[in-house]
Amino acid sequence: MRVTRKNDLSLRLLEVFGAVMLHRTTVDAAEDLGVSQPAVSLSIKQLEKQLGFTLFERRSQRLQPTEEARSLFGRVEPILLQLRSVETHVQDLRNGTAGNLRIMATPPLGHSVIPKVLRSYLADRPGVTVEYDVRRMEHVIEEVEVGSADLGLVLGLENHQAVDVRVLRSERMVALVPEDHPLAHADIITPSDCVSHGHIGLDQVSRLGVLLRYAFQAHGVPYQPRVVVRYCHTSAVLGSVGMGVSIVDHFTAMSMADHGLVIRPFLPEIRVGACLLTRPNTPLSRLASGMVDALDAALVGDRGAADARRSAR
Repeated sequence: MRVTRKNDLSLRLLEVFGAVMLHRTTVDAAEDLGVSQPAVSLSIKQLEKQLGFTLFERRSQRLQPTEEARSLFGRVEPILLQLRSVETHVQDLRNGTAGNLRIMATPPLGHSVIPKVLRSYLADRPGVTVEYDVRRMEHVIEEVEVGSADLGLVLGLENHQAVDVRVLRSERMVALVPEDHPLAHADIITPSDCVSHGHIGLDQVSRLGVLLRYAFQAHGVPYQPRVVVRYCHTSAVLGSVGMGVSIVDHFTAMSMADHGLVIRPFLPEIRVGACLLTRPNTPLSRLASGMVDALDAALVGDRGAADARRSAR
């Protein structure tokens, strides 16, 4: 059974009609729409034929709308305004300046690099909303794997079977001590120094905690922290009040630079990568690609600043 369409009006013809109502000349309407003047005149004739009444009367060089045209425009104008809004939104989506982006990160990056990147990223994208959460690594991996997060940012994950991993930047872990600490001017800080002066440990179920424990074993000294914490930021805070040497990732150390702490090299070297997690076989959206570009730029800039500080010392 064939269903008869109740509305044969063309949205394009109504758009032309709206332009003529606003400009009152087919020439100006054509310029606004980016089409020829004859095309506008033809569209108005087609619309009048569909409607069954006249829309405009010519008076001098301008078109005078009929009462029917004024009544129709009152109904059509909100639709045209909404259409313009949709067109603008589509353009923003195409340009990566509108939409929703979901990001998850582990605390070392989530509390250091990413907040600054988000600020600059969103400054040029007023139509973008970011859903941002800081969780443990296993949660970040899971959310990226199932598609609940567009991007995941973690430390020290070289590869994983469930997600694609790309190392954005690799840095050594460092030691933090207060400015008045006996090791504040040491060239390097070793596990032996940590045993002598006390140190703060990282949860051994975390990736960084495992690497730290291995470093002590490789150095041949016992791993006996005064306090064990889950996150590097917590370790740095405790270190700032004299609880012991804090061994943390580079990014946490940079974020704590204004807390009266001195950053010293830690040996044996523990190199940790800042890693981007994405869902396999899933292309990044323009929004996600823009965020990755912003992260790349920020991490390169941070590396240059760190190199400059080391050179100054």
